[in-house]
Amino acid sequence: MSEYDFVRKGKLNLKGSGNSSGGVSKKYKKKKHKNKKKEPEIKDPRQLDAEQHDGWWSVSTFVEIEGNIAIEMGANTFVHAQDNGLFTLGGPHRELEGADPPEQFTVIPVSDRKFGLKSGYGKYLGVDAKSRLVGRSDAMGPREQFEPVFEDGKVAMMAGNSCFLSCNESGDIVATSRTAGSEEVVTIRCNAPLKKKVKDDKPSIDKADVGDCELSYVRLNQSWQDRRVRINQADNTVLNKARDEGKLHEGLLDRREKMKADRYCK
Repeated sequence: MSEYDFVRKGKLNLKGSGNSSGGVSKKYKKKKHKNKKKEPEIKDPRQLDAEQHDGWWSVSTFVEIEGNIAIEMGANTFVHAQDNGLFTLGGPHRELEGADPPEQFTVIPVSDRKFGLKSGYGKYLGVDAKSRLVGRSDAMGPREQFEPVFEDGKVAMMAGNSCFLSCNESGDIVATSRTAGSEEVVTIRCNAPLKKKVKDDKPSIDKADVGDCELSYVRLNQSWQDRRVRINQADNTVLNKARDEGKLHEGLLDRREKMKADRYCK
């Protein structure tokens, strides 16, 4: 038998094309990462309302009334200021439209229940002897104050004569009814930003120059045995970096640890 007969016969194995035993290699399939479904973001109902009315959202509590407001009577119709000092209902707005400038009024806080309103003509809103809503006053008195009454998700506007606002058959805005029925139900819309700015709770001492900041904390914490202020004389520019990284107090503590007069350090 020839020595070549001892050589194992088989298919030519190419690198990457098969295994060592001559079999066909398995194709490696890339694992498909299942896209994790993101939980739907729950929006503030007021935000959805604002998107449908060009930024004007319906208030449901007194504390939400601030800045400029519009008084909606009926669907997409607002109390409208006229140049003669009287008020009527403006024309109906299309969807996604907000209040026009003559339909916007500036809120003047009076108490935790009442407020005044000023029109775009610079006059205070009030009621006259005929119980009509007018905007002709240069000052605010009891008849120029309004109180919103919230009940069962609805709101009515009580004027200074203790009657509720409504629109009469002539199209004038009046305050004649002492009870709030369907004709007196309104929607108070506000365009104040819904996302409030985050309050900065940092102490004023932390906002000062790093040198003044360090001096203040040294005076606050050292033991004063020899009645002398002892400050680390090394370069304090590292404190600027520490402040940017949110580690200002850790940086101050590291520098104070080297001062024996500090009662809060090792």
